[in-house]
Amino acid sequence: MHLPAHDFIARNVAQALSEDVGSGDVSAMLIDVDTQARANVITRESMTLAGRAWFNEVFAQLDPQIQIEWAASDGDHLTSGALLCTLRGSARSILTGERSALNFMQTLSATATKVNHFVRLISGAHARILDTRKTIPGLRLAQKYAVTCGGGWNHRMGLYDAILIKENHIAAAGGITPAVVHARHLYPDLPLEVEVENLSQLEEALMAGAPRILLDNFDLNALHQAVRLTRGQAQLEASGGVNENTVRAIAETGVDFISIGALTKDIQAIDLSMRFTTA
Repeated sequence: MHLPAHDFIARNVAQALSEDVGSGDVSAMLIDVDTQARANVITRESMTLAGRAWFNEVFAQLDPQIQIEWAASDGDHLTSGALLCTLRGSARSILTGERSALNFMQTLSATATKVNHFVRLISGAHARILDTRKTIPGLRLAQKYAVTCGGGWNHRMGLYDAILIKENHIAAAGGITPAVVHARHLYPDLPLEVEVENLSQLEEALMAGAPRILLDNFDLNALHQAVRLTRGQAQLEASGGVNENTVRAIAETGVDFISIGALTKDIQAIDLSMRFTTA
């Protein structure tokens, strides 16, 4: 995914600043209005960087006179103590924007870092690491961008750009075959995927012509059987029960994709620090 449109980033930032700054930063008022400052942002742990545009936008909205010089780019892998960027300008403005800017970058970098960890774990395998819709509300596009910074791939953006026929869709539609037929009739140009829970359902999905099939919580033996049974007739995605201890073995079964909800929902913010000194 490319960097989201500026309007989207601007809305994210405006909401964050509204929450944090409100009617005004009363603590920053303690600093003389003419005081200029320099601040360095460093990481206190190894990380994959994501979120520069959100960080920049915080200060663009607060004070366009703030200068930011970056020492790293989105997607870069950094070690503890590495310099991310240096800010110069009004001390008040830097102080007011500090928390919101760091919140965006520590969260998006957490996603990118976790994704990159999984990507490295399956290095050399055919499979690709995918995200899911289990994202922080309001930050869907931001987190999906961060996934690509970490070397992962995006699944569908939402409910509008691809069809995923899941267990309850199948039950409500009367089975896999009628669900696939109806999906093809209504939305012939949209990507289509069917979730299956066993090999019998996989066979039905293949007979129905599903181009992509999600293997839900299949164990390793069942994944191997599914790959043999499919013989390239459809792309296969493994999901459920994926963690850093299982992902390599899952990738080696020969599936095409591995989707992991934890990439965007079970993250721990990267420890970033802004060290502030007067210029």
